[in-house]
Amino acid sequence: MTSISRPEFIAMTAMMMATVAFSVDAMLPALPEIAGELSPDAINRAQLVVTAFVAGMGLGTFFVGPLSDAFGRKPVIIAGCAVYVVAAFVSTLADSLDLLLLTRFAQGLGASGPRVVSIAIMRDLHSGRTMARMLSIVMMIFVVFPAFAPLIGTGIIAVAGWRSIFIAFILFSAVSTIWMTMRLPEPLPAERRRPFRLPLMLDAVKEMMGIQMVRLSITVQTLCMAIMFAMISSVQPVYDQLYHRADEFPFWFAAVAVVTASASFLNAALVMRLGMRKLVTWTISFQLLVSGLMIIASHSDLSDAASFGLFVFWQASVFFMVGTALGNLNALAMEPVGHIAGMAASVIGAISTVLAAVIASPIGLMFNGTIRPLAAGIFVFSLLGFLLMLRMRRLERIKTAPAT
Repeated sequence: MTSISRPEFIAMTAMMMATVAFSVDAMLPALPEIAGELSPDAINRAQLVVTAFVAGMGLGTFFVGPLSDAFGRKPVIIAGCAVYVVAAFVSTLADSLDLLLLTRFAQGLGASGPRVVSIAIMRDLHSGRTMARMLSIVMMIFVVFPAFAPLIGTGIIAVAGWRSIFIAFILFSAVSTIWMTMRLPEPLPAERRRPFRLPLMLDAVKEMMGIQMVRLSITVQTLCMAIMFAMISSVQPVYDQLYHRADEFPFWFAAVAVVTASASFLNAALVMRLGMRKLVTWTISFQLLVSGLMIIASHSDLSDAASFGLFVFWQASVFFMVGTALGNLNALAMEPVGHIAGMAASVIGAISTVLAAVIASPIGLMFNGTIRPLAAGIFVFSLLGFLLMLRMRRLERIKTAPAT
């Protein structure tokens, strides 16, 4: 169906998906300056710059998949890029936090195009454990590149101010979209397209929600993304206000992300042999253990060095979980619904992203100079995810049990 090589396709997909991570992570070093300039009386509100982007992405995610089913994959990605670029430019002119939040919401709407449609394209061309393996490689690149986003953001702030970060967003999105436009043939031929009609969308949603494996995969993915959003929203204030290491934050963030990129590499090596469900269960179990230990540590009289070391390890464990779990959960949810891949990718992405942002936001706003709200929230999300994965295991055993 396509003449593009697999390595180039993986790299292209990773770059399109990295638009989201780059748009979030590069903003983290700017939060103190945004708070000081646009919200000096409520500095925690600056974290909403992250939440607004995620909320816009979640809303857009619901529509871009069906649109790509109706009009083709490439036109929707190009349209999303256009919205993203315009919103990023307007962000450079924002003179209030409310306006910046609005433009960040619009950026999220635009970024939902490449984020969702790239997954639909992968499902157009691949399935099953092969898709999971490719998604693992994509996630590895997805983690490594944005690992340097805070460093890039810090450098841009030092040279030209925090508003200039949005120019970097514009350039990044333009390059990835031009690459896709020039090199990738349209993967969804006209005869396989579905009209963009509400009844068809609702039928597709009803079909997906009627499959228990899809429901479980979406719910666990929501919890994993909530863990990631909670950590990302709180990590810069923790480095700054708790450990007084704001200047070191971009370097620690990059080091942690590069190290934890091994999760996707490890997953790609093991998923064909062990299966997706088992690997997700293991990594969530580990996060449950580590977050429980962090709750205990937060009430202990540890030295600053020991406490900081534990936090960095915990931060790494969260990113490790993301690199291992999300690709597998996407593949598990998409496997039964390949005939409606665009709509399925939209529903999965919209539900998991919006709900994750909703349940993670209060954790960031509750930051009180300690890690206790963050540790308690992640522990609860991990526990729920672990219990749901046990339910998924029972479901698999029932399906594979011999008939009597």
